[in-house]
Amino acid sequence: MPMLALLWVSFFWGTTWLASKEGVKHMPALQLAAIRQFLGASVYLLYFLYKKTPWPKGRQWKTIAILSILNFVLSNGLSTWGVKYISSGLGAIIGAVFPLWIVIISLFRGEKLSRWSIVGMVISFGGVCLVFYDYLADFLKPDFQFGIFLSVLATLTWAFGSLYTKKKAASFNPYFSLGLQMLISSLLLFAYTGATGTSIPLTEIPAASWWSIAYLVVIGSVLTFIAFIYALQHLPAEVSSVYAYVNPIVAVVLGALIFGEPLTMMIGIGGAVTIFGLYLVNRSMRKK
Repeated sequence: MPMLALLWVSFFWGTTWLASKEGVKHMPALQLAAIRQFLGASVYLLYFLYKKTPWPKGRQWKTIAILSILNFVLSNGLSTWGVKYISSGLGAIIGAVFPLWIVIISLFRGEKLSRWSIVGMVISFGGVCLVFYDYLADFLKPDFQFGIFLSVLATLTWAFGSLYTKKKAASFNPYFSLGLQMLISSLLLFAYTGATGTSIPLTEIPAASWWSIAYLVVIGSVLTFIAFIYALQHLPAEVSSVYAYVNPIVAVVLGALIFGEPLTMMIGIGGAVTIFGLYLVNRSMRKK
């Protein structure tokens, strides 16, 4: 069962990039992220309210508010916005490199890095360069540049969110906290899209986007997260982390099959090199 849970996570979290890509074709990206997070939060909060889980207290709310901004308003919101302008596969590859930011941030903090962290970072950077080789002409397009900027910024905020989570690990149920983070972030995104006039009436959202949102909520935010927690609890860390390397592969291959996104030899080699570099970085961080 744990391995089946890991296989589920490895495949289906990779498919969420395609669902986001399909959804943002027909509606504003940040509005889609807001609706997804609000519905996902509702599922989590209803469950924990039913279980009479204690509410956070005092300073815990500050931690939850900061994480909701870093992990959901910025990271999830910006990555969803980014795939409006770039391929879902490319978005997934960029999304996977957030451990490199953690290494860079640690370096600026004066922390000593292991040799393998540095080697892995260099290899991953080289792999990303190979991936982008086939996209050099696209860099002349402002929309493509904007999509890359949003996607890279999303990985940076996720790295800060990960480090902040480690530093401020709450003493209450972390999954209840997840639901609260999603709720707060959805309200902030609704407020932003409403104030800037970048949302559309719910009645004008086409069925394709609603199906994408439903998939992202049920598969991406609920079922796959439950499977992820189950895998973490029953498998060694080095095994349960395999999903991070499989997700981009799933997104790239399915993006090519379903959306006709580019899948060249250079993208394949670059993706493999990037993932290998990330493996070295993660392995080094776990040992540390």
